[in-house]
Amino acid sequence: MTENKIYLDYAATTPVDPRVTKAMLPYFSKKFGNTMSLHSFGQEAKQALEESREMVADLMGAKPNGIIFTSSATESNNLVLKGIAFANKAKGRHIIISSIEHPCIMESAKWLETQGFEITRLKVDKYGFVNPDDVKKAIKKETILVSIIHASNEIGTIQPIEEIGKICKDYNPPTTLPAEGGAPRVYFHTDATQSFGKIPIDVNKMNIDLLSASSHKMYGPKGVGCLFVREGTKIEPILHGGGHEGGLRSSTVNVPGIVGFAEACKICKMEMKKEAQRLTKLRDKLIKGILKKIEDVHLNGNPKKRLPNNANFWFSFVEGESLVIQLDLLGIAASTGSACATVKLEPSHVLLAIGLKPQEAHGSLRLTLGRWTKEKDIDYVLKVLPGIIKKLREISPLKK
Repeated sequence: MTENKIYLDYAATTPVDPRVTKAMLPYFSKKFGNTMSLHSFGQEAKQALEESREMVADLMGAKPNGIIFTSSATESNNLVLKGIAFANKAKGRHIIISSIEHPCIMESAKWLETQGFEITRLKVDKYGFVNPDDVKKAIKKETILVSIIHASNEIGTIQPIEEIGKICKDYNPPTTLPAEGGAPRVYFHTDATQSFGKIPIDVNKMNIDLLSASSHKMYGPKGVGCLFVREGTKIEPILHGGGHEGGLRSSTVNVPGIVGFAEACKICKMEMKKEAQRLTKLRDKLIKGILKKIEDVHLNGNPKKRLPNNANFWFSFVEGESLVIQLDLLGIAASTGSACATVKLEPSHVLLAIGLKPQEAHGSLRLTLGRWTKEKDIDYVLKVLPGIIKKLREISPLKK
């Protein structure tokens, strides 16, 4: 094992920023009250909760009362699909998603099909883009929800969310359902887990009704997420209890985690523009270097319309898991794709959706940069990766 330690898996999770840790510490032992308690300890925690709600809302241009804190983006996504589905089933049972959503969306949709809901999975092009016209064509009078990921957690492609949101907002079905007092509302949700804190988001400008995000993808603690719910949205809770978070998410509130999430949002707002420029420069150097130094390598996703920290490739005649292991032996932490799917050792559904064959998808490598990535780290990867690929191809049964 080399002494070099280079972390290039920021899409899987991020280290907690020391500034975030500092903000959280008092709420573990000194300011430990339950936000539902009426005494001063509880009200102190309640104040921290509401101040945090304002900070998270500010990063997405939302009203604070639209922010619901959850345990994760997975919970937020489950709440959206199941909560919207069951709250609006009398109006319609049709939901539209893309074919490259995160597994928590894909699996929730699959489960809803067992409950009598119809799911349309939109195809994407070779770059992973959803065509807004396909969304428009797929909407029908029974449609109650469209859920399209903002930026792919695997290939980094950024979707035309504003345009898709406007299609949902402007949709007027040809018939009405008098029993329900009019035509069904088509809600628009986006999973912004990978994009929140990295690129600007404005839920009003982008016509977003619901948005999911996660703290640990943006240098905050694990175990905290949020869901933006636009005022007037008809949605059912999936956790029932004491009525926390406006009745949408019952459970004793994780004040330390939420305070950390809010501090992470505050830091991202201050540093986002400069950091995006820095990471884009490093990302482009990494992409150009790999494409130049190694033969039979292909970039997954759009070269430009992608997250500033994401580089994803597939290498001919190479098995991705072996590549990740070899990189780890040289001190480089990388992945083949989504951290939530790698244990299955199956080809990525995202890579298959953009047209790769199973053997090509198995040769994928995702390198994601972050706040502590330096140019020397990129130089080191470009130095050692060609040799690793050469070594793996020499022993590969795939290469004839």
